[in-house]
Amino acid sequence: MSVDSTYATGTRATAGALVEEFAAAPDAGVREAYRRLVEAVWDGGTLTGLALPAASEIVDGLDRAGDDRAGLLAVLLGLLTEAEAYVPDSPVRAAVRQGMDRYLDLLDRCEPDEPLAQGLIYLLAHFPEDRDRILAQVSRLELPVDDLSRLDRCLRELDPADPDLGRVWPAPSVWRLTDEERAFDRAWIASLSPEQITVNWRNDTRNVWAYMGAKAYWTVRDGVPAAIPRVPHPADTGATVPPAAEAGPELLRPHAAAFRCPACHDGLDFGAGSVRCERCAVTYPVTRGILDLTEGISDAAAGTGDEASANLLRKLAEMPTMGLYYEALMRPEFLRVAGSNWDAAVTPAAEDAYIAAHVRPVDGPVLDLAAGAGRWTGVIAQAVGAERLVALDMGLPMLNTLRGKLPEVPAVRASALELPFEDASLGAVVCWNALQAFPDDAGTAIAEVGRCLRPGGTFTLMTFVWDTDPVYRHFQAAHSFPGRPAGMLLFEAEQLRTWLAEAGMVIREESGSGTFVFITAERAA
Repeated sequence: MSVDSTYATGTRATAGALVEEFAAAPDAGVREAYRRLVEAVWDGGTLTGLALPAASEIVDGLDRAGDDRAGLLAVLLGLLTEAEAYVPDSPVRAAVRQGMDRYLDLLDRCEPDEPLAQGLIYLLAHFPEDRDRILAQVSRLELPVDDLSRLDRCLRELDPADPDLGRVWPAPSVWRLTDEERAFDRAWIASLSPEQITVNWRNDTRNVWAYMGAKAYWTVRDGVPAAIPRVPHPADTGATVPPAAEAGPELLRPHAAAFRCPACHDGLDFGAGSVRCERCAVTYPVTRGILDLTEGISDAAAGTGDEASANLLRKLAEMPTMGLYYEALMRPEFLRVAGSNWDAAVTPAAEDAYIAAHVRPVDGPVLDLAAGAGRWTGVIAQAVGAERLVALDMGLPMLNTLRGKLPEVPAVRASALELPFEDASLGAVVCWNALQAFPDDAGTAIAEVGRCLRPGGTFTLMTFVWDTDPVYRHFQAAHSFPGRPAGMLLFEAEQLRTWLAEAGMVIREESGSGTFVFITAERAA
């Protein structure tokens, strides 16, 4: 890297003036002054020419700002470091690291929940070479176990001979796996190349930084986050996934007229023991009330429908407690980050009430699209009747959990981007906290919903929009998940409105808190 070419456009005097303006701003002008400082040195994860001279000025500014403003500066120093975390000999990172003694001294006078402490912990998480010093200082704080486990993970270096991948979000401490689940993890990790191991390790680290940054930024701007009501940890209660009731095509047969083959779009035959497309000469397995439309077995292929069912059973056994972890430990934290719900303004009860008030089906089955582990499938069942409901998802561990909890509701493994239903066949569709799971194709998914809904049928959804603050938006986007390692992709409200209109739907209600958006639309005649 050429320091002259990369950082030549900024001067220390200009940077110092911006820092001083921020430190001296009246309370009513702090956010605007901070935004000007941020935008001068950092652009959505990319450093500007002013970043290098600004780094030292920002470090010096920690002593001139009050603790709340120093917390904001600590978050910005973390962002500057993170932008070049893996750039060899990064001068900006080196300049930020020069302030290590100051950061640790400031931390020594903090309480764990103080805004400055949260900003400093996020910043310190970027310096694994100082791991021992940082952890020794932090030990005096008595951080909550989840916060400490996040910091500990970020300060660890990758051991290529024994990589510990996955299971880090929302905090490594929440993942307490069984021996079988650890064996499952070791198996998939062993299949990775050295390059893939490095990429996965860095993505894991990025996820933890993003969570820590979002929490710190909320705290320094808005105060201590509301506590999440804790449910018992599955490992402490001995909770297991209830065995899904054995059921075959008969559970889905009342809705047979609505289904179509995902390959040829012909109707499906729900026979005595199988689901079959005669036109394609393909049989689809049904096991424990789950129809897998991704695993068709053709008559010409080797193997039988029994083998397909056995393969589905094997997949259902992989990470069976994922649904329990998601509902108990992951979903509330995801709502904090994606929905800016650190103040707990949106509660599960509020979500339940919205569904009950707005799902208004016409004739036809009701689809829970991307149903996950079934928490909201149960709410929909109460609203419309379980006998009308079909749950659809691509995640077998989630469907396994759903079926164990709701044995009266059939489940389908299929893509939201090509729904296995006839045109104008569904009475209503609900897509709750899921549209962001397929963001690159959300418009396609909405178009499919419009195709399948009968006129007058409702489409009720909850998803998230981008925060208007560029720093918080960065922390939203920096979260990467298996379906999208490049980072989370949320929506603009106008984008959602356009997709719904193009799919032939009219919005009947739209609301939300933070970066949540709740929408009920109706299929036009």
